[in-house]
Amino acid sequence: MSRAAPFTVLIPARLASTRLPNKPLADIAGLPMVVHVARRASQSGAQRCVVAADDARIVQACQAHGVQALLTRADHASGSDRLAEACELLGLAGEDIVVNVQGDEPLIDPRLIDAVAALLHARGDASMGTAAHAIDSAEDFKNPNVVKVVLDAQGLAHYFSRAPIPHARDHAPGSLWWQPGQTGVPVGFAPLRHIGIYSYRAGFLRRFPQLPAAPTEQLEALEQLRALWHGHRIAVHVTGSAPGAGVDTPADLERVRTLLGG
Repeated sequence: MSRAAPFTVLIPARLASTRLPNKPLADIAGLPMVVHVARRASQSGAQRCVVAADDARIVQACQAHGVQALLTRADHASGSDRLAEACELLGLAGEDIVVNVQGDEPLIDPRLIDAVAALLHARGDASMGTAAHAIDSAEDFKNPNVVKVVLDAQGLAHYFSRAPIPHARDHAPGSLWWQPGQTGVPVGFAPLRHIGIYSYRAGFLRRFPQLPAAPTEQLEALEQLRALWHGHRIAVHVTGSAPGAGVDTPADLERVRTLLGG
């Protein structure tokens, strides 16, 4: 894939974490995790990669390793609120493209970042972009921690849910409805797992935290549903492979340390 037109990567980093305290500063092969994320992101076509932190210790750790970082307010309710402040601090214009890369994704594929950024350059009808890949196990399909997305004919998000969607009416209870040999299922219509990476136009990102929360967002605990509720479109890049493992728990951290030699 050719590299996208200019864009900025923003990496929200919050020191507090219930399951893994001080997560952005967790040591992996001699470097803080958030530095690994920024270095991976810098291999994309981004003009710059900036960490938006809630604590001066994160900013200092980033700067010590040559990573640009901004200190944002500590009381933001969500990562998108933090990124909205970062857009203001960086003076980004309304049409500038921003890609939100989570600060706990040290194995993020730079090509995925480019692909999600390219969505908004290609799709003037979308306010946001994101990514997904095909689900290949019944366990993931049923798991409420695996967010599913259904697309429309234009490759735009139709709905996101923690429930197993789309649900085939005429399938045997408990079976995977896309198994080979099943009848009555549209060819190639496998369910998709949502990948938590987003691109935004900076102007929309600044407005997004001011939009009233959507009932669907509150029910599903999925912030992206707020955009759909208010009539904004989300373009989706479908990738052929699952993303690298993120870090949510001590066990995740040890697995990533092993993969990165730390």
